[in-house]
Amino acid sequence: MLPPTLTDEEHPDAITLRPHTEADVEAVLAMCSDPQVQRWTTVPVPYERQHAVDFIAGLESDDDLTWAVDATDDQGPPRFAGNLSLRPNRTGAADLGYALAPWARGRGVMSRALRQALTWGFRAPEEGGLGLVVVHWQAHVGNWPSRRVAWACGIRVEGTVRGLCPQRGLQHDAWIGSIVPGDPMEPISPWLAVPTLANGQVRLRPWRADDVPRVAQACADERTQRWLPGLPSPYTLADAQWYVGSRQDEAADGAGLYWCVADATSDECLGAISLMKLAGPLPDNEIGYWAHPDARGRGLLTAATRLVIEYALAPPAEGGLGVDRVTLRAATENSASRAVAERAGLLAYGTAHRVDRLRDGSVQDLELYEALADAVPPG
Repeated sequence: MLPPTLTDEEHPDAITLRPHTEADVEAVLAMCSDPQVQRWTTVPVPYERQHAVDFIAGLESDDDLTWAVDATDDQGPPRFAGNLSLRPNRTGAADLGYALAPWARGRGVMSRALRQALTWGFRAPEEGGLGLVVVHWQAHVGNWPSRRVAWACGIRVEGTVRGLCPQRGLQHDAWIGSIVPGDPMEPISPWLAVPTLANGQVRLRPWRADDVPRVAQACADERTQRWLPGLPSPYTLADAQWYVGSRQDEAADGAGLYWCVADATSDECLGAISLMKLAGPLPDNEIGYWAHPDARGRGLLTAATRLVIEYALAPPAEGGLGVDRVTLRAATENSASRAVAERAGLLAYGTAHRVDRLRDGSVQDLELYEALADAVPPG
């Protein structure tokens, strides 16, 4: 079954979805030889010219609907930019698949193409569409370009399934999501960028893979384990790898920002700080932190907390997040954490009694802190 040609002719830089032809062989070969396409898909490795020939020849007898996506660049007329597939079943659902050539990435090409395919797929059969009732998306965990396209088109990311995606003899964890007719084909939440914040003492930056050993050391520490009972115990390198690799999830959902607290000179990981619970009608905007053992007692978390408070409360016009209030909770007996909060300028406003169960089974009170945007003195 060959898909129909779809073109947004009103757009000055139109994206066209069309059936593949033999003329696409070399472009498909080049795209599928790209390391990123091979990393996230099931294309053969190495990818040879005959694979592209067989792929295009097999589309005429395939139950899937697979388009070639044509787009323009700065060098001339529209040309092959990638593939997009809808894989319908007999119950009104379809799965998605897509890939882009390297030259077309970062231009919004696939999100525009996907909106066209979804609009047609949701259209009733009597109007020339498929009458789909739901379209499902899945991607390997860590495939942020695919997730970015899904986000831009309003696909709701609904969870992670372990071992869902088979690839070359391995089972990979997958994100899953969906969109139904009537859903807006635009982002349903902001995708937060993690800004780099710095002063003379510390530099707050996004997490990197080379931070994993320091995370493992810090989170295996007895003191960290006492006050953060939700941490795995024993805490391993694999746990640290998961932590570092998953910090972007909440930023992608508009729910939280997570920073590595790094040395201002060496850039070595000294700890962690986060601004959590940013989503919802009444967000808490809660700050959380921990320090590596060799970074304690130096005022570094205090400096990091001040940076986060200033960024969170500053209006967007001044480069901030523009929230009205930030909060922090610290166990009453955790004098070090409370001292950080108070030195950073947060004000205590109450105590939540018997709400924090520690690893030894004891139940602790939490001291509650806040800072308000309209209470910050000028300058």
